[in-house]
Amino acid sequence: MVTVSVRPVIIEQTVANWHLHLRGQFPGGLDELLHDEVVFLSPIVFTPQVGKAVTKLYLEAAAVTLPGERPAGDTSVGSGAGGFRYVKEVLSGHQAVLEFETTVEGKYVNGVDIITCDDAGKITEFKVMIRPLQAVNLVHAQMGRMLEAMKGPT
Repeated sequence: MVTVSVRPVIIEQTVANWHLHLRGQFPGGLDELLHDEVVFLSPIVFTPQVGKAVTKLYLEAAAVTLPGERPAGDTSVGSGAGGFRYVKEVLSGHQAVLEFETTVEGKYVNGVDIITCDDAGKITEFKVMIRPLQAVNLVHAQMGRMLEAMKGPT
């Protein structure tokens, strides 16, 4: 008798859902994708951010801050000169490394999203790393402004 081992495709489905979310085509969005106790690791903030609410805040701010400079009229994710796009993906087990590129204020931004999911496909950890230093400084300033704006008046 031959035993066949089936490799789980959990991370593949999670990443497919992430891409759908970025295009505005995933019902439930981040509420559906993120585990309640997800840990967000930012290239800007020293301490891990824990929980769905704070992770959503950071990811939504990043979506506004890092869309890149697209040609006039182009609002799609992943297209256009300078627009945010994933250029490489490595998927294994419950982890994915998604390399991205974009241009912000004329500066090249290169980074990776490292995503870990649980057996249910919920994202349990989302780590972002960015380079070069010029991009880190620019993103830091823009994210700070965006997070303050999203929190609203105090």
